[in-house]
Amino acid sequence: MRDKGEYLFTSESVSEGHPDKVADRISDTVIDAYLAADPYARVACETLVTTNRIILAGEVRGPDSVMQGLEEKVRAAVKDIGYDQEGFSWRHAEFQNYLHGQSADIAVGVDAAGNKDEGAGDQGIMFGYATNETPDLMPAPLLYAHQILRKMAQYRKAGDARAKGLEPDAKSQVTLRYVDGKPVGVTCVVVSTQHAEGLEQAEIKELIRPIVKEVLPAGWFPPEPEFYVNPTGKFVIGGPDGDTGLTGRKIIVDTYGGAAPHGGGAFSGKDPTKVDRSAAYAARYVAKNVVAAGLADRCTIQVSYAIGVSKPLSVYFDLHGTGKDIDEVKLASVVQEMVNLSPRGIREMLRMNRPIYAVTSAYGHFGQAPDLKADTFTWERTDILAPELKRAFGR
Repeated sequence: MRDKGEYLFTSESVSEGHPDKVADRISDTVIDAYLAADPYARVACETLVTTNRIILAGEVRGPDSVMQGLEEKVRAAVKDIGYDQEGFSWRHAEFQNYLHGQSADIAVGVDAAGNKDEGAGDQGIMFGYATNETPDLMPAPLLYAHQILRKMAQYRKAGDARAKGLEPDAKSQVTLRYVDGKPVGVTCVVVSTQHAEGLEQAEIKELIRPIVKEVLPAGWFPPEPEFYVNPTGKFVIGGPDGDTGLTGRKIIVDTYGGAAPHGGGAFSGKDPTKVDRSAAYAARYVAKNVVAAGLADRCTIQVSYAIGVSKPLSVYFDLHGTGKDIDEVKLASVVQEMVNLSPRGIREMLRMNRPIYAVTSAYGHFGQAPDLKADTFTWERTDILAPELKRAFGR
């Protein structure tokens, strides 16, 4: 985003009941099942969900016993989301599992052997980003879009009257006005939510209104003509019954809402040897700590890898002119001395070989502070690296 002038910027989010997010949740449930049985298991799981059907495909390497309980875990994930509808039910959906063994050609490139460290599970570029416009150091439009849907889901699951008649599938969109790079207000909010038959559009709008007001800063509610709820008027058939869901189709929702570049790789369904996931988490960790250390107001980092090679091929920083006399080339050098950005180094530093991934599958992989007490989102911590960066740059 620009640092000068006045402009509008929009981000969207989707709920855990969105078909693509249902697929992400299932794929990450598979990851957790394997990592719980073997911290060094390998998984690349793709999920397709449609009308009363769940299909798994991909490659795994881990205990055979995991397969026996997988269907039960997948159905439990769908139940937790809230689907027990005629067109998609955790009880009755047909389950098909086409997971098979990992390619030996991939394994030999990734595995450590002799003097060879673990290699990256694929080539690619990954980006991390942070901005001081919110306490979580996340872009404000995306943060509010996530929080609206998270609050709706919390009320719905609790049986709260504030979400009576709302169903799991939902989307949100928030537009903010920026002046000289800082958000100063909301100009538009869009919320579309699946609902029970018989609930009128006006009733749904009045259910959503207080939730949006609860999330946004005081005085930031948009003008009434720019507050859109279920613009098509009706949204009864939703979830996988209304639209097919696939793993990895909401990568901008998962990251920074379009406020930063994206390398193109999805996260869900991939174990931490896949740098699409682990290196993107590490890049967020570094970018967040650079901003938390006061070295910049905004930070973008890019890292690149080759399959089977442990060290990153490049590390690039852009502080967007907010770097407060920080040399970006020196910053890249200092960070690589402090942080081991090899796949093994990232895994050990962020403790990524744990069954922690199902909770990441909705409302963004970054900025989720509520789970820090459980030490789940280790890539969101700023208590170790930020102080070291401050000392290194005399701040």
